[in-house]
Amino acid sequence: MNMKKLFKRVLFYIMLIIVWELIYELNVEYLKVWKAYSFPSPIDVTKTLLNLIKDNTLGIAILASLKRVAFGYLISTIIGLVLGITIVKFKYIDENLTPLILGLQTLPSICWLPFAILWYGLNESSIIFVIVIGSIFSIAIAVESSIKNINPIYVKAARTLGAKGNKVYFDVILPASLPGIVSGMKQGWSFAWRALMAGEMLSATTGLGQVLMMGRDLSDISQVVAIMLVIIILGLIVEKLIFGKIEEIIRNKWGLDAASARI
Repeated sequence: MNMKKLFKRVLFYIMLIIVWELIYELNVEYLKVWKAYSFPSPIDVTKTLLNLIKDNTLGIAILASLKRVAFGYLISTIIGLVLGITIVKFKYIDENLTPLILGLQTLPSICWLPFAILWYGLNESSIIFVIVIGSIFSIAIAVESSIKNINPIYVKAARTLGAKGNKVYFDVILPASLPGIVSGMKQGWSFAWRALMAGEMLSATTGLGQVLMMGRDLSDISQVVAIMLVIIILGLIVEKLIFGKIEEIIRNKWGLDAASARI
């Protein structure tokens, strides 16, 4: 990102903060339409965020949340990849299981919380379960659709050159479907991150979700908004630094950047 583009982006967010402060001043301080405890100012949110950093509450919460989501997302990725490949390879499973998975994918992660509590209790396992079940179906569907939608000419060319059986599958089909699979994994990460917050708000003793709920219980709207901003920023950082780099590597490898430029 060049300096000019970075400057424009920073200026845009500064303007948003100014608008936020003006809305607070107008509705809370002057018109008194809203109460201060129901709508925080950016100054109060910043002070709360600095206090959370100072007493290390935020650092401990971030580490706990990242550890949980990394473990849960790893499990869901492995299961989702295996499930997606299995669906494609077996027609009977594809015809009968795919509609069910599509339905389960639309189910909000919070709906699985009662099952998690009944099966695992109020502990780490219940949170991991919610993370896994919240992202596994989107990854499986992404793998299935990516493999089905590759250009058939790749398979024909491989078979013309003598490739057979699993060699076609692992040397041609899976590599060709990687861009779509990575996009599905990125979507799965978003679902996992959201599912983590749902689980932590219910049963965690540490974590961003728990700190957010503590702010709610104390009627501290500044803490709630501060943690919401941290959750958004962390999600964007992971998506940009990890999945963004992976997508860039894949696009360069397959020449997709050049193709996009021609279009």
